[in-house]
Amino acid sequence: MCLAIPGLIKSIEGDEAEIDFGGVTRKANVSLVDVEEDDYVIVHAGYAIEKLEEEDARKSLEAWEEVMKAQQKARN
Repeated sequence: MCLAIPGLIKSIEGDEAEIDFGGVTRKANVSLVDVEEDDYVIVHAGYAIEKLEEEDARKSLEAWEEVMKAQQKARN
């Protein structure tokens, strides 16, 4: 099973974008989707495969935050 975290495009140069995943920046190919800076995307195997609406991305990020909090609580 693959779980995807939305990332925010910070810059695009050609087919490559710098994408921010909660403070961790990675490069990914964006040739498969029609995106611009400040768009949210899902990345798989180095390629942006889906553009997300900002509201959907924020809901997903909030859900991930809850998962991380629950894991941290379970460890303590």
